Formats: sequence, C-alpha cells, structure tokens
Amino acid sequence: MFFDQLERIFKGVFVIAVVALGMSFFQKDKLPGPEFFSEAVLSDPLQTPTNRAPFKTQVNDQAYTITPLFDYHLNGVVVTDYESGSLGDIYHHRQWKDFLNVKDLCIVWGKNVQSDVFRKLRYSSGPWTCFFQIPDRQTGKQFRADQLSNNHILTDNIDLHRLIMRAAPGDEVRISGVLANYQNQATGFERETSISRTDTGNGACETIFVTDFSITKKANPLWRMMYRVAVWSAILAVLGFIATLLVRPVKRFYR
Repeated sequence: MFFDQLERIFKGVFVIAVVALGMSFFQKDKLPGPEFFSEAVLSDPLQTPTNRAPFKTQVNDQAYTITPLFDYHLNGVVVTDYESGSLGDIYHHRQWKDFLNVKDLCIVWGKNVQSDVFRKLRYSSGPWTCFFQIPDRQTGKQFRADQLSNNHILTDNIDLHRLIMRAAPGDEVRISGVLANYQNQATGFERETSISRTDTGNGACETIFVTDFSITKKANPLWRMMYRVAVWSAILAVLGFIATLLVRPVKRFYR
C-alpha cells in the first residue's frame, strides 16, 4: 500500500512537471517589448583604436594568442544564443580545441529595439552563426541589419564565464572588451573578427575578448525559474518511480 501511494505521487509530480515544462518552454525566452529596456540599448556600439598589444592565454591546457584590434563596448538585447560546448557541437571543443569561445550571443540594438520591429523576426543560432527570418517585405524595410550582430564571446576568466553563460534571449546585456583575432597555435585553428556592422556572410561576426560583462536586465525570471524547477522535478519523479519499483517487495499472486 505504501509503495502504491509513492508510485502515484511520483506519477502525479511527473505529469505536473511535464505540463509546467511545456508552458514555461515557450515563455522563458520570449522577447520583451521596448519599454522593458534601458536607453543604453538605443546607442550604437562604441569602437575605438586600442593600445593593447597581442598577448597569450591558456584555457584547458590549450594556448591561444589574442591580437586586439579595437576597444569595443556594446549594449543590446540578446535575441538568440549558442553554447559552444553544447551537446552535438563537434567543432569547438573536439575538432578545433577552442575552449576560449564560450558562447555566441546574437544581439540587436538601436532602432530595431526602439521600433519594436525586432520582435517580428524569428531567430536561431548554430555553430558560429545567427540566422533571422523576416516575415514580410514591410518588416524587412523597417529592420536594420546593421543593428544586429552575432558575437563570439571569448574569456579565460571563470567568473566572467559563469556570468556569460547565464545570458539568455530577452536579456539586456552590456559587454566591454576588445575586438580581436585569435589562434590556437597547436592545432592551427584561427579566427578573425569583423570590424564593421555592415558586412554580411562568412566572417561578419564580431569576436570579442571580454574584460567586463553584465546582464543589466533579466527577462522572464519567473518563467525561467518554473522551467528549471519543472526539469528537475521531472527527473526526480522518474528516478523516484524507478527506485520505488526496485525496492518494493515483489507482489505475490494467489489462486
């Protein structure tokens, strides 16, 4: 009787968790309207000549050479992101030994945010890329492609790494650092940075070695909390149900 009750409890928790998971999954990355953000996101990125010399750093026993080109400061809204060490990514870690590029953040700013046109588009990210789909011609005329950038975020600092990984679609972020080229001399891997917001295609992404990073406004905190709780509740419910099956006495049937 006791184990039957436990099974029913775990089944109920699992069903509730799945429902909450479905609800929060579609809300946690919803892009807020322009009134949510500060005026900082209306300004273009600030790019100025740098006096920083090339330098070396090391992450996960891999040595990298960083060549700064410009000091860079960006305020904007994350519309999609990509984690370099995500499941199925065979390029960053396994193939290229690139542990410096921890995440890609696709960011919009300026009139795209002010006019609210950025919420009419659909965005997605892949290794080194940000894609956006414009629904109609009128939206295409209004959207400023030069006020969107896909940013390869580099850091060798564990505290910055953790903070960068918390950034998600809908968040307002502030990034300071240098636009830089970098290379892993052991593997021969190297990547250059764009220094213009008007280029497109391969090589058009900004590569930023970050010196300061902050999430100035966090979007959808309750939905994100619900999503995390639902994920762990579903996992614990499944594990609890399996454990109950393993430890409960074997049912005997008599004729």
